[in-house]
Amino acid sequence: MGSIAGEQTPAEALVGRRLRELRTKKGFSLKSLAERSGLNINTLSLIENDKSSPSVSTLQQLAVAIQIPISAFFECEPVDKRVVFTSANNRPQTAFGSTRMQNLGKDFAGNAVQPFVVTIKPGMGSGDRMIVHTGYEFVYCLAGTIRYQIEGEEYVLRAGDSLVFEAHLPHCWENPTKQSAEILLTLFPSDGREEPGGRHFSVETMKKEINMKVAAITDDGKTISQHFGRAPYYLVLTIEEGKIVSREMRDKMGHTHFKEQAHTEEAPGAGHGMDSASHNKHVSMAETIADCKALLCGGMRMGAYESMRQLNIQPVVTDLSDIDAAVQAFIDGKLIDHTEMLH
Repeated sequence: MGSIAGEQTPAEALVGRRLRELRTKKGFSLKSLAERSGLNINTLSLIENDKSSPSVSTLQQLAVAIQIPISAFFECEPVDKRVVFTSANNRPQTAFGSTRMQNLGKDFAGNAVQPFVVTIKPGMGSGDRMIVHTGYEFVYCLAGTIRYQIEGEEYVLRAGDSLVFEAHLPHCWENPTKQSAEILLTLFPSDGREEPGGRHFSVETMKKEINMKVAAITDDGKTISQHFGRAPYYLVLTIEEGKIVSREMRDKMGHTHFKEQAHTEEAPGAGHGMDSASHNKHVSMAETIADCKALLCGGMRMGAYESMRQLNIQPVVTDLSDIDAAVQAFIDGKLIDHTEMLH
């Protein structure tokens, strides 16, 4: 039940202000956010103007649509710090189900280092989906037992044991015992825009609750193309309540459309496909799928990948070729983004 006007708690009022701030920062209008989240535009307006209190499920839908952790709605706009001191009895913390996360680097500039103390209850863990993200991960077991699975190999950590690994390797973790476990988890993302906690503590597993559209690059409408630039079509699938309800083939601009354009030199220091001219081409190629939440492909350049992210379209590089299988894995939160396949 939502609160009536004039009865909001300070926390509820903060949610409305934070929603407006986050929506504006991500470049969404009320209409576009309503379309991405599946919520009514009037509902969003009421929340932003502190005239309605959203339910947890509504916040989950909004968090997925804006691509942020749900905890972001309850935090004031951070001020980047070059030095962060966190006292033992005053650690910022958030609970994600039965897992408690204490942020030891809140507001640290750039998110280059993301340290957490994580407490996991007996039998709990990251879930049955494999996690993949950028950079590196360091795990130090403080108490109890934690079991990590990394690219098919199992590692059991007890107090004093540690792990360091490349975070693009598919991994998951759980507490297999009857006692609580505590770990020091430090993430070193190579992408500074990755939210603190990244995919370890996001709400991506709730995708199946959201109404959305997902695009796949394709040559034939059935399989995912291996080359983003050359594929002539997008297959756009509409998802409602975790099920594919319709599909539509859309023409896609590709390399052949830009052949007659004058060649422009890449900016000094820019990687191939990372310059402004290339980004403008990627924008043109994505115009026809502006209503989609995600883009599935079998291969693309880093420049195209980053352009999609800037356009608020989540790119996923997959080794699955069947479109229906890949989309279902995406809905279930099990589709691995193979960023190591970018070139």
